[in-house]
Amino acid sequence: MELPKHYNPEESEEKYYKLWEKSGFFNPDVCKEKGAADPSKEVFSLVLPPPNVTGTLHMGHAAMLAIEDIIVRYARMQGRPTLWIPGTDHAAIATQSKVERQLYEQEQKTRHDLGREEFLKRVREFAQGSHDTIIHQIKKMGASLDWSRQAYTLDEQRSSATYAAFKRMYELGLIYRGNRIVNWCPRCSSTLADDEVEYKETNAVLYTFRYAKDVPIAISTTRPETKFGDTALAVHPEDKRYREYSGKVYTINLGAGDQEIRVIADESVDSEFGTGALGVTPAHSQIDAEIAQRHNLPSLQVINEKGEMTERTGPYAGLPVKEARKRFVAWLKEQGLLEREQQIPQNISVCYRCGTPIEPLPSLQWFIAVNKEFVLKHSQITGIASGSQTTLKELMRKVVAQKQITILPEQFEKTYFHWIDNLRDWCISRQIWFGHQIPVWYKNGEIFVGEKAPSPEWRRDPDTLDTWFSSGLWTFSTLGWPKDTDDLKTYHPTTLLETGYDILFFWVARMILLSGCLLGDIPFKTVYLHGLVRDEKGKKMSKSLGNVIDPLDMISKYGADATRLSLIVGVAPGSDSKLSENKVRGYKYFTNKLWNISRFVLMQTEDYDPKATPQLSREDEKILQEFRAMAQEVTRHIEGYRFYLAADSLYQYLWHTFADKVLEDSKPLLKDSATRAARQYVLVSILADSVKLLHPFTPFVTEAIYQNLPLAEKKETIMIEPWPVSI
Repeated sequence: MELPKHYNPEESEEKYYKLWEKSGFFNPDVCKEKGAADPSKEVFSLVLPPPNVTGTLHMGHAAMLAIEDIIVRYARMQGRPTLWIPGTDHAAIATQSKVERQLYEQEQKTRHDLGREEFLKRVREFAQGSHDTIIHQIKKMGASLDWSRQAYTLDEQRSSATYAAFKRMYELGLIYRGNRIVNWCPRCSSTLADDEVEYKETNAVLYTFRYAKDVPIAISTTRPETKFGDTALAVHPEDKRYREYSGKVYTINLGAGDQEIRVIADESVDSEFGTGALGVTPAHSQIDAEIAQRHNLPSLQVINEKGEMTERTGPYAGLPVKEARKRFVAWLKEQGLLEREQQIPQNISVCYRCGTPIEPLPSLQWFIAVNKEFVLKHSQITGIASGSQTTLKELMRKVVAQKQITILPEQFEKTYFHWIDNLRDWCISRQIWFGHQIPVWYKNGEIFVGEKAPSPEWRRDPDTLDTWFSSGLWTFSTLGWPKDTDDLKTYHPTTLLETGYDILFFWVARMILLSGCLLGDIPFKTVYLHGLVRDEKGKKMSKSLGNVIDPLDMISKYGADATRLSLIVGVAPGSDSKLSENKVRGYKYFTNKLWNISRFVLMQTEDYDPKATPQLSREDEKILQEFRAMAQEVTRHIEGYRFYLAADSLYQYLWHTFADKVLEDSKPLLKDSATRAARQYVLVSILADSVKLLHPFTPFVTEAIYQNLPLAEKKETIMIEPWPVSI
């Protein structure tokens, strides 16, 4: 059959995605029913990291979709029952912040002007619109997800799972309410988990001063305005400069009334920083809070949740922290207490969503205890027997240390263990309206935990849960948990989790924590981490820099297949990649080359009999043998998650070996009746198996070619063709 002269990606992509959806083969149940999957083979399961419903997909999402679709299509062609679950994340803080910003810009109103119910209605409408856009984009990338199992972290099923998880962990004593230092974002008016805090490099002033003229020890700090909350002055026990002062108490007045400062010795103090002495502010530093706990020090809050000074600071009360700092430094100069001002580089803590500087402050919140022992009733975790005691921290460490879960590339294991070693109790309550409202009810000092109140007079906790709590249940909430469904029995633990290395702590570690606690099992067997997609100069893509490349624009110009290849070739596991429009355009040339190769072969097969077995020459056998060697190499690369090498091997073979050598050498043989049939067989065999090998990488163009191949037997779609080689 003769192919059209030019390949039209736009026409083929819409046509063949509809064919795939109509076939039902994205669903492993349909594959088993129609004989396209072997129930005796090991299942393959994967959950899509749910994109946030805050807008549209970017090139990082496109890379994730390309990688996962390669893996899924490869598994499906192996005849394995293959499940890839789609879904989206409500992304509580990010989505609420976006709607609040739009509300203020368009109507000059706040969420409080609308009220909770009306505001949430607006957020849900925004989220639905974003969800629809995202699903459209995912399909444009060619992702072969089982849409019959689509999930959303805030839908009814996932909400029930979230509330069940909270209740079970509360009953195990692993969820508690306590007053502790939290990361507070004054702009979002909410807490953040430790790993939701980002660090921004900036210049700061290091102020060195004394609390009073009769205090013999000076301190250095970049935040003098917090010193109204100091209750101690800490030095290292081996620092000879200050040993004689240990235990002494000084009464000082910084302009807001008397406060007592006790000199204490603590090994956490860095003798090399500043003066080697530390003003201990227990209410506004996690490190200082830990020092205070060791030395039984009081805690005095001097900054409130609006980022303003409290009444405790006297004349500074109500001032924003920066203004208070400015005035207090001026006062220190007037009093002759300021000894030095020094410009230094500093990494300040900022909110990962809005970039506002974080205020550590004490707050009554809900936490998950990571160091508390509990009984793991049912365990599939190596080294932890059913009915034995463990901690969440131990559980998280063991599954990776004992290789129940493999992290690829391996260097990220060290990063994971470092995070585990420094893990503190996880604050899971958020002071926002959008999300899963905490399933806790209060009445006259009593507490009830459950999705619904026992009776109308109970008052519900107004806070919502950290979005990472619900998304941390993703591998099993999407399979029907807490019900013991067939899907859960069949597909969990999932075979693989593929995601960006930047959310190793946000999401991957939390999934391990929650699956281990609630199921006594791992959530996945392998974690494959991909890098970030940067611009051609290696800079992070951002709207402000004007270097964003839109995946839909690239698909519209060059096709989904070229876009996918540009995100795969030349990109090693876990490595950041550089992308330019020229790179995408380059792989459009390859899809055109593949089309032209196929067109030439098909033009030579009008008299080809696919059921005949011609006598092959030694040269024919050699060509087929070389092709099979390449095909085995491609398969080994895919098995080893070296997708960039697999794609490059196919690219090099088809362009430089098949097109430049085999086809050229075949032209005279095709004109000779004695050699024509054998060479037709060689060319059709190689082309047919080449498009099968390429299908996971470039699904659309390979489907278009496959539908025109002169084969003795042909499937409904190339998607369920058996993989052409084994290793």
